[in-house]
Amino acid sequence: MANMEESFPRGGTRKTHKSEKAFQYSVEHDNLFDISTEEESTKRKKNQKRPAQAKKLKIEKRESSKFVREKFEILNKESLCEGMRILGCVKEVNELDLVISLPNGLQGVVQVTEICDAYTEKLNEQVAQEEPLQDLVSLPELFSPGMLVRCVVSSLSITQRGKKNIKLSLNPKNVNKVLSAEALKSGMLLTGTVSSLEDHGYLVDIGVGGARAFLPLQKAQEYIRQKNKGAKLKVGQYLNCTIEEVKGNGGVVSLSIGHSEVSAAIATEEQNWTHNNLLPGLVVKAQVQKVTPLGLTLKFLSFFTGLVDFMHLDPKKAGTYFSNQPVKACVLCVHPQTRAVRLSLRPIFLHPGRPLPRLSCQQLGAVLDDVPVQDFFPNTGATFRLKDGALAYAWLSHLSNSKKLFKPETFKPGNTHKCRIIDYSQMDELALLSLRTSIIEAQFLWYHDIKPGVLVKGTVLTIKPYGILVKVSKQVRGLVPPMHLADILMKNPEKKYHIGDEVKCRVLLCNPEAKKLIMTLKKTLVESKLPAITCYADAKPGLQTHGFILRVKDYGCIVKFYNDVQGLVPKHELSAEYVPDPESVFYTGQVVKVVVLSCEPSKERMLLSFKLSSDPKKECAGHSQKKRRAINAGQLVDVKVLEKAKDGLKVAVLPHNIPAFLPTPHLSDHVANGPLLYHWLQAGDTLHRVLCLSEHHEHVLLCRKPALVSAVEGGQDPKSFSEIHPGMLLIGFVKSIKDYGVFVQFPSGLSGLAPKAIMSDKFVTSTSDHFVEGQTVVAKVTNVDEEKQRMLLSLRLSDCTLGDLATTSLLLLTQCLEERQGVRSLMSNRDSVLIQTLAEMTPGMLLDLEVQEVLEDGSVLFSEGPVPGLVLRASRYHRAGQEVESGQKKKVVILNIDMLKLEVHVSLCHDLVNRKAKKLKKGSEHQAIVQHLEESFAVASLVETGHLAAFSLTSHLNDTFHFDSEKLQVGQGVSLTLETTEPGVTGLLLAVEGPAAKRTMRKTRKDSETVDEDEEVDPALIVGTIKKHTLSIGDVVTGTVKSIKPTHVVVTLEDGIIGCIHASHILDDVLVGTAPTSKLKVGKKITARVIGGRDMKTFKFLPISHPRFIRTIPELSVRPSELEKDGHTALNTHSVSPLEKIKQYQAGQTVTCFLKKYNVVKKWLEVEIAPDIRGRIPLLLTSLSFKVLKHPDKKFRIGQALKATVVGPDSSKAFLCLSLIGPHKLEKGEVAMGRVVKVTPKEGLTVSFPFGKIGRVSIFHVSDSYSETPLEDFTPQKIVRCYVLSTTGPELTLSLRSSRTNPETKSKIADPEINSIQDIEKGQLLRGYVKAVQPSGVLLSLGPSVTGLAQYPHVSQYSPAKSALYDKHLPEGKLLTAKVLSVNHRGNLVELSFLPRDTGKPDVFPASLGLPLRKQEERETGAEERDHRGEEEKGKRKSLKRKEKSNGQGLEEVQLPSKEKKVPQKPQAKKPGKRPHPESGSEQEQVNKKQKKAAPSEEDDSGVEVYYREGEEEMEETSVLPKKKHPRPAEAPRLQLSSGFVWDVRLDSLTPALPPHRESSDSEEEEKPEQATKKSKKERELEKQKAEKELARIEEALMDPGRQPESADDFDRLVLSSPNSSILWVQYMAFHLQATEIEKARAVAERALKTISFREEQEKLNVWVALLNLENMYGSQESLTKVFERAVQYNEPLKVFLHLADIYTKSEKFQEAGELYNRMLKRFRQEKAVWIKYGAFLLRRGQAGASHRVMQRALECLPKKEHVDVIAKFAQLEFQLGDAERAKAIFENTLSTYPKRTDVWSVYIDMIIKHGSQKEVRDIFERVIHLSLAPKRMKFFFKRYLDYEKQHGTEKDVQAVKAKALEYVEAKSSVLED
Repeated sequence: MANMEESFPRGGTRKTHKSEKAFQYSVEHDNLFDISTEEESTKRKKNQKRPAQAKKLKIEKRESSKFVREKFEILNKESLCEGMRILGCVKEVNELDLVISLPNGLQGVVQVTEICDAYTEKLNEQVAQEEPLQDLVSLPELFSPGMLVRCVVSSLSITQRGKKNIKLSLNPKNVNKVLSAEALKSGMLLTGTVSSLEDHGYLVDIGVGGARAFLPLQKAQEYIRQKNKGAKLKVGQYLNCTIEEVKGNGGVVSLSIGHSEVSAAIATEEQNWTHNNLLPGLVVKAQVQKVTPLGLTLKFLSFFTGLVDFMHLDPKKAGTYFSNQPVKACVLCVHPQTRAVRLSLRPIFLHPGRPLPRLSCQQLGAVLDDVPVQDFFPNTGATFRLKDGALAYAWLSHLSNSKKLFKPETFKPGNTHKCRIIDYSQMDELALLSLRTSIIEAQFLWYHDIKPGVLVKGTVLTIKPYGILVKVSKQVRGLVPPMHLADILMKNPEKKYHIGDEVKCRVLLCNPEAKKLIMTLKKTLVESKLPAITCYADAKPGLQTHGFILRVKDYGCIVKFYNDVQGLVPKHELSAEYVPDPESVFYTGQVVKVVVLSCEPSKERMLLSFKLSSDPKKECAGHSQKKRRAINAGQLVDVKVLEKAKDGLKVAVLPHNIPAFLPTPHLSDHVANGPLLYHWLQAGDTLHRVLCLSEHHEHVLLCRKPALVSAVEGGQDPKSFSEIHPGMLLIGFVKSIKDYGVFVQFPSGLSGLAPKAIMSDKFVTSTSDHFVEGQTVVAKVTNVDEEKQRMLLSLRLSDCTLGDLATTSLLLLTQCLEERQGVRSLMSNRDSVLIQTLAEMTPGMLLDLEVQEVLEDGSVLFSEGPVPGLVLRASRYHRAGQEVESGQKKKVVILNIDMLKLEVHVSLCHDLVNRKAKKLKKGSEHQAIVQHLEESFAVASLVETGHLAAFSLTSHLNDTFHFDSEKLQVGQGVSLTLETTEPGVTGLLLAVEGPAAKRTMRKTRKDSETVDEDEEVDPALIVGTIKKHTLSIGDVVTGTVKSIKPTHVVVTLEDGIIGCIHASHILDDVLVGTAPTSKLKVGKKITARVIGGRDMKTFKFLPISHPRFIRTIPELSVRPSELEKDGHTALNTHSVSPLEKIKQYQAGQTVTCFLKKYNVVKKWLEVEIAPDIRGRIPLLLTSLSFKVLKHPDKKFRIGQALKATVVGPDSSKAFLCLSLIGPHKLEKGEVAMGRVVKVTPKEGLTVSFPFGKIGRVSIFHVSDSYSETPLEDFTPQKIVRCYVLSTTGPELTLSLRSSRTNPETKSKIADPEINSIQDIEKGQLLRGYVKAVQPSGVLLSLGPSVTGLAQYPHVSQYSPAKSALYDKHLPEGKLLTAKVLSVNHRGNLVELSFLPRDTGKPDVFPASLGLPLRKQEERETGAEERDHRGEEEKGKRKSLKRKEKSNGQGLEEVQLPSKEKKVPQKPQAKKPGKRPHPESGSEQEQVNKKQKKAAPSEEDDSGVEVYYREGEEEMEETSVLPKKKHPRPAEAPRLQLSSGFVWDVRLDSLTPALPPHRESSDSEEEEKPEQATKKSKKERELEKQKAEKELARIEEALMDPGRQPESADDFDRLVLSSPNSSILWVQYMAFHLQATEIEKARAVAERALKTISFREEQEKLNVWVALLNLENMYGSQESLTKVFERAVQYNEPLKVFLHLADIYTKSEKFQEAGELYNRMLKRFRQEKAVWIKYGAFLLRRGQAGASHRVMQRALECLPKKEHVDVIAKFAQLEFQLGDAERAKAIFENTLSTYPKRTDVWSVYIDMIIKHGSQKEVRDIFERVIHLSLAPKRMKFFFKRYLDYEKQHGTEKDVQAVKAKALEYVEAKSSVLED
């Protein structure tokens, strides 16, 4: 705002107002600007006529102006009231309160208890506990300056000095009190605080009664990540939230705190805001109503109006506002009584949730002269315009020194004043000023202005026991502690100091953040002229100063200075004479004069002395000056490391310990070695021959670069410009890097500039890419200007060569490795085992390591072994394509040790691990492969021997920049010249790299391609020395075969040139199945013709005209036809790409190709047709035989020639797609191999073919014979042989019937194909699958598109009452045989019957159901109905049929016609004496089914369960079981026993139950009330007879031996008669457990153990097991252990161990079970049962890997004779519980070793029958009947085969087995006859 004119444009013409008068007029005019021009003109006319009226109008104008002023008066403390809602900004965060900046420069305070209720509760809890709570965080962690918060004014109190204090509250209960739960609407922007953390989110306190607000975790993630640094939200954390969803009329509210939602939240009319509940901080869309010079009035939310004062206009738009302008505004405050709303248009407030920028006025405290007044507000203050154009504000109270002296007329706009900036209002972005003289002249305005050690004047405020409070300025107060009131301790300070006294103090400590100021009044300290120590860096040795004694100890005195700096005066420095007891001589608080002996600022340690004898000290100081002067630039010195600084080492120059500095880059000539040396050097290490570069003002700079040291020693460092001439070569270092060039400094201190143009031979884009600061360089002087003392330098390699590149390169390498060796010796001195181990490791060392894990990027981490923290890794390249898994042992070779990251890089490469012992010659040239790259050198391995050699990557100090194309990569081939032949201490041979032209590329692999897809190039070719040759196409050459590969032969020609012969160029006629390369032998001399040349970098064939042809690998041919005169043909080398070459092959063409390898991952054969043409044969196109497809590696040998048919080129890659089974067109009638991709139950299979074709197989085409589970044998990825039935439609229609795929077998077709209604004849017997049960009957699918209907009279001879029985017995997909009753071709209807008399098969409902037979009439009516059914019904059926077709599945939902709905019966709990009597068999089944579901399986049932039963209806369970799912309704509790039987509370298992005579207890109780009523004589007589009968029955029952025991006496009687029956004893125990009398049950067990005869071992063991069970469930671990130890003593230990293991497993105590098995393995390691049991336990737990290891251990521990049994048993377990494929592999392995073990064969057959497919079963029987075993055993297998076929096969299959048996017998007898 330059002036008010600019801010608010006036109406009418613009004038320049010079006078005050004019200004006033303009304002007045402005305030009435909204009167139209017409009105104005009429008024003017009237004014001339009526002066009285004019006067009146003037007064109105003035009043109106006054009203506008008052209306736009800015906020002050008086205008606030309690309950006012106001937006604030956090200004300061203290431990117990927040200072909040409010609009218009106001400020308030929020106490710690006003954050939220949850936070206050936590605080109270902490106070009660008297120790900090973990989940309570302090205010500084919850709030940060700049945060916008919604507050409510909680109180306005007046201090003693009459100042008004504004107390605020942030508690949502107070802020949002105005909202009700009903008023909450979606989209509202509220503030709240986190009240608790829940599982799925946070409960947020929004302070609205009756509303619970929840913030889901996913809605908080973005905020937590961006704003909370990933930490969870804390209790009390303040959040801006938007309402996502309101449920239950506001009862539950879902929130979001996403930045995008919150910052875009706008209050709308739909949210129903009212004057009562409008909240500050809401953003609204508004419309300008009126523009005035002091602000705007706005209309918003349809019917609200509000004010915007001048402080809150948008500074960029001020002066451009106009009526009806739409704007966005933020509500600042709402007055609860007047309902006045103030808003802000500042852009910063229009994005809720965004904090205000933490700006603070740069000039805080600055005094400004002549600041002009902008505007004056009589009630609040004035605004001023600062020099930078910013607005500033001064409160009324700050405009003068006192109210009396205040003159408003001096604050007319334009008047200037002297003022001081005292604060900054963040809410208004305004500086706050004061014009008070006291403030302007104050020396210290804020705590920030005061520094420790300065003198301040102040006034004594109060005298307290803890010291004197001194007022330093209006805002600043300080404390003088009692110790500091005088030089000596004062007892009565009030006698010396009085309130109001002026005092002079010195500042000891000032902490502005905490507003803490500590001062001293000690006269000696206040008046001291000695320098004050305010930080450790000030304490220079020899400095004398004053301090005071803080503590006196027996070892010396601790002296304190300013700003908490302190030092120690040791005992021997206290005095010239010995002080035995310092405490008797010195006292705390004593002022002393000390001299600094030494100081270590980084450790904050200082040594002092009280010995101040002047002469020796001066001498000493003089000496040190001389010493220091004695060090000159260019001098070589030895130094000792003192400590590490940020960018170098602080050292002491020996012998006089002169401090100096050695920067990190100056530790070495090698950029990478500087940080390495810096890292490992430590205090106390000595460095020799260090060069002093410069010495300025006691600051010595050193350098340890060997190149600079040798230059100085050799006198090659000119001292002045006069000695320097153009052309000189100098060694220096880079001092600084600029965009225009590099400044280089030399040892003597001279420096010069290397401009960008002559900095490098390469193009320089950015200077910093080429050099780094501190780098050693060689410079050539090109220009010298002696006058200006300037020189220009060149750093180009071409200008600065220092001699032979190879020598320089070797020198740099040697120096680099020596320095690294030095680092190793530093490491070996450390205490850490890890560091010492790393120091001992050298490249080339072989290690045996265990793989820890394989990472995602393909690299391998190895386990640390005995050295914790040791990281060993092999990159993906160094894994060398090996398959590795964790736990595997591997031999590796060390490539390099990273001494900063403490990592060891290793390689698994076979050639490196198995080095060849070969003598190497110095100077010999070798091919090598780069294995590891460092910054300045590389490690490569020699191809011939595998030795590791190092070579420098730079050949010059300036050679540091390489383009990406020049950089080496791991795996690249290089040519090296050896300089050493033995690896020295470094473990590496030293070498120099040959010319870059000899480098060969490692083919880079695209991430998308797998290793298998790469064209693997023969290493012999990669690293073969590619010598230039003069060969051209057509030349005949001779050479020797060097090596033979599957598809090519490598040949060494004369002159050492390597050539290559492809398999297709060896013979003219290649026989299919032979390998042409095997015709040549290594070492054989051959004559060949050159037919092409392959480029080494791209592996493409180049035309002879190509310039690089002379560096290619010659491609040769030894075909006899090629060698004939002029019979040769050159390879086509002019094709642009291999794709074009491939296009010359047509689909269907036959080619000869050579197998390169079988790609297991991609399942294809990789072949080569010619040297430059490759192909692929998908596995499915290799054969139509399953045997071949299962083991393609057995059928196809690498290098073999194959005849293949071209299917087509693979468009994505340059490969030909081939087939070995003819052209793969998939036309109708073709047989092809496919792979199952999906099995759809009840429908069929989806099969995929190569090249993406998909086909479908219906369940009717899976086999020639239907089965109940037709798709059982099919799993995804299974290979199937398919016949293409149809190619119409997007997918092929296929058949797997062997009659289609193998028509020559002519096998019997049990179920013919039915593809249409034409294939069906009346009276035919057909099989089909139930499609649906419908009201009209049962639908049966007879073929893929044919369905028949069986009406209910033709479904069954029974008539079931319940319709559900149809669904149960005729589920969808059930296989049924039906007879065709009629076929209606026109109506497309097939009528079927399932009746036994028609089909000869059993009825669909089993006879056991006991269903009533269907009446004869019903059947007949059914027949009649069929004959006389109208056309209408047919029409219906047609439409129904069409519907079915379209749905593709039956109408399963249709209910059967039934009068009664089936109600599921709840089985009732019967009394133990009763047996349930079901009404019918079906119901009984229903009950049993229910029971089975409710009851856990036998496995889960662990031990004893107990029930109380009270009445038939209710049933209480008093089970104390650990994990019980449901009580078993109609079963009694039971214990599990070792012998596998189950015992009941009733003795049902032993004897037949008694007939159910007695009534239940319930009915007896019901009868009792009836007895009370009077009974007739007849009734009493009947009763008496009844009672006698009952007594007789009871007596009879007691005599009955089969009676069930019902009391302890009954059991006692029984156990006396059968003392050795463990069943009785255990039931006796269960009887007690039922009454939860555990002690009695234990006693019974102990009795049993004493009673049962010692001969009955099994019976005794049963009781022990029951007792173990009891203790496991009801006892403690100790009681169980005791019983177990006793059981082991009295029984066979192994049995007891196994039983306890079972008990643990069944009660899900897996850890204990595991521990017990481990004990067993140690104690019974020779028992195979233990190993097998443990294996089964692990498999059941899903730990297959552990189970496999147990098997291996078992085989190590058990004798050899047991091995086969154990292996077979483990294989059986694998079948049952683990991986069936692994189980098969184990069996196959065992049987290949022991083929005559019939027992193993028998088990294998059992397992396959149980778990395998029919095909697998038949395969194994076929194998076993062809074994050469004894006839007796063979008979056994033939019998089994026959039984199997009788059960599962057809008649034909049975006959086939008999024929084979006959064949075997005949073969045997013929052998005998022979």
